[in-house]
Amino acid sequence: MTASIISGTEIAKQTRTNLSEEVTALKEQGVNPGLVIILVGDNSASLSYIKGKRKASEEIGIDFKLEQFPASLSEEELLKVIDRYNEDSSYHGILVQLPLPEHINEIAVIERISPEKDVDGFHPVNLGRMLTGQKCFLSCTPAGIMEMLRITGIDPAGKHAVVVGRSNIVGKPVGQLLLKENATVSYCHSKTKDLSEITRQADILVVAAGRANLITGNDIKPGAVVIDVGMNRNELGKLCGDVLFDEAKEVASYITPVPGGVGPMTITMLARNTVEAAKNTIS
Repeated sequence: MTASIISGTEIAKQTRTNLSEEVTALKEQGVNPGLVIILVGDNSASLSYIKGKRKASEEIGIDFKLEQFPASLSEEELLKVIDRYNEDSSYHGILVQLPLPEHINEIAVIERISPEKDVDGFHPVNLGRMLTGQKCFLSCTPAGIMEMLRITGIDPAGKHAVVVGRSNIVGKPVGQLLLKENATVSYCHSKTKDLSEITRQADILVVAAGRANLITGNDIKPGAVVIDVGMNRNELGKLCGDVLFDEAKEVASYITPVPGGVGPMTITMLARNTVEAAKNTIS
C-alpha cells in the first residue's frame, strides 16, 4: 500500500480562487480587505514566510502592507504601532511576525492586537472562543489541517487522533479542533514515555514537534492518516518534515508532503481570516 498524497498546494489553490471571488464581492460593497504585517528585525526565515503571505494576499486581492522596523525597536514603540493599526479601519488584519527580539515580550504584543483583527488566531480571546465553540479566528496552521481533512473526506469522529507537539500555535489548538469534531485525542511531547507505542495507536497522526524525521514507518499504524507539520532542514540542507516520508508513505493511507503540504494551507487560512475580518465590518 502506498499512501495517497494530500496536496496542500492543490487545496490551497482552489480555496484561494473562492476567496478571490469573495474579495471581489466585498469590493463591490466598498470594503477593501487589508492586511498589515509588522516585522521587527530581518530574520531570513521570517522574510521568506512574509514573501509567501504577500504573494497569496495579492493573488486573492487583499491589500498587503509590510511594516519593517530595526531589531532595536523597543516594546513600547511596537505597542504604539499596533495601537495605530487597531484604530486604522483600512486594515482588517494585523499580524506581528514571530519570533520577536528577546527584549520584547511576545505575550504582551499578541494581547495588544484587537481580537477582531487577530488574523493569526493567537489572542487569548480567540483561543478561549475556540475552546468554547464560539465564532472566532482560528490559528492558521490548525485551521489549514482541519480544512485538508474536510476536503479529503476524512471524518475525525470516533477516530483516535494523536498530536505530537504541544505548542500554543499548532499542537494544543489542533488537538482541540479534532476534539470538537468528535475524535478521541492524545497529546505527546518531549516527556512522553515510549512515544512510538502511542503514535502506533493513531488513526490520525499530526506531527508538529520541530524535529526532522522524528517519526519513521515503524511508528505509524497501517492505514493511518499522517499530517506532517514539520519544516526542517536535513544534513544536506534539504527541506524535510518531522516524518520520514519515504517510509511513512508505505504504511499510511494518506500523508501530507513537505514541502507542499500544510505550509500552503497555513498561508491560505491567514488570507481567509483576513477576508472574514473584513466581512465582519459590514453591519
